[in-house]
Amino acid sequence: MVYFTVRRIIRLVFPLIAKLEYSGLDNIPEPPYLLAMNHLSAFDAPTILTMFPHRVRALAAAKHKKNPVYAPLLWMMNVVWVERGEVDRQALRESLEVLREGGVLGIAPEGTRSRENHALQAARVGAAYLATRADVPIVPVGLWGTEKVGENLRRLRRTEIYGVVGEPFRLPESGRVSKEALQEYSALIMRRIAELLPQEYRGIYG
Repeated sequence: MVYFTVRRIIRLVFPLIAKLEYSGLDNIPEPPYLLAMNHLSAFDAPTILTMFPHRVRALAAAKHKKNPVYAPLLWMMNVVWVERGEVDRQALRESLEVLREGGVLGIAPEGTRSRENHALQAARVGAAYLATRADVPIVPVGLWGTEKVGENLRRLRRTEIYGVVGEPFRLPESGRVSKEALQEYSALIMRRIAELLPQEYRGIYG
């Protein structure tokens, strides 16, 4: 109930600071699925909340647990906390549990936001690992404009935010796969996301 209450509030407030333009919403399947997206800013999360009809449990960096701005909302949204820079087996188990119980898991395969030019960076293998182990479809999502919200807020301007949902797809294998295959499938996931973005956001997957 907390999740959907927060979502209702965000859906009311967010349009006051952003002009939202979405496409491909008819591509959203019934759960379970893995939502794979690019990561530009903290405003990606409320954007996803306004786009998707299902409850999305997202992975969030454990370093934000004590952040006075982000932490309260992240705790209320029941995120899966993950330690960056290491293999967090607890986070992997919890993520797999979300998918195997028929839920939706949100993940940025890059593992962190793109700060310099906002273009896609090399992906880590976590998203591919979860999709193959849980044997669920992947829903690619491309976002842009969210990186401008903070600056525009300071100037009392609304920001144009765009979100595109691509067609769901499955990886060629499921179950236990090799490290080499996971790397290949990670690149495949990123290319599917890149196809949804303007050229300047595609980075190394352009």
